[in-house]
Amino acid sequence: MRQRVVADLSGLPISGERHSSPSWWGTLAFMLIEGTGFALAIGIYLYLAALAPAWPPVMPPDLAAGTGVTLVLLASLLPNALLSRWTDAQDLRRVRLGLLVMLGFGLVPLLLRILEFGALNLRWDDGAHGSIIWFLLGLHTAHLLSDLVETAVLAALMFTRHADNPRRFGDVRDEVVYWYFVVATWLPIYGCIYWAPRL
Repeated sequence: MRQRVVADLSGLPISGERHSSPSWWGTLAFMLIEGTGFALAIGIYLYLAALAPAWPPVMPPDLAAGTGVTLVLLASLLPNALLSRWTDAQDLRRVRLGLLVMLGFGLVPLLLRILEFGALNLRWDDGAHGSIIWFLLGLHTAHLLSDLVETAVLAALMFTRHADNPRRFGDVRDEVVYWYFVVATWLPIYGCIYWAPRL
């Protein structure tokens, strides 16, 4: 007769802090995979620029909308840092407020991005240059949009009766880290699209 070993795990916590949490590792792995995608796309941009007899082949994009997105993203770092602090303190009222503020900071760049696509001075099918520029912007736009949806879901959850527990605060902490990633990935793209052609 086979013997079964059974352990009572009911005493284990439902969530862990930072690196002891599976969702933290999942977020880290996602950022590494997506960061590799961004690096490859920027590498393609630089490769095409190195091969072209003249780069860019059209007038560089207008700076206003792209710079507006950059300034909004940089300004969002302060409320994101505050949200991180409030999450560590498990201050539910302030975390709710911080998530609502970050919803605004997630929405504004998307609205500016609409203007930004119009200010590129080229279409997505204008050769390799147009394709890679639109791909870079589209890739980052997808991350802005997915982060906005995730922030909205977390904000909604934090206004339910299930909000005040360590697991939910851990989810918000992961979201804070991911927003830093979204901002950090935009800066080299902004440099490639807007400033490299002007150097």
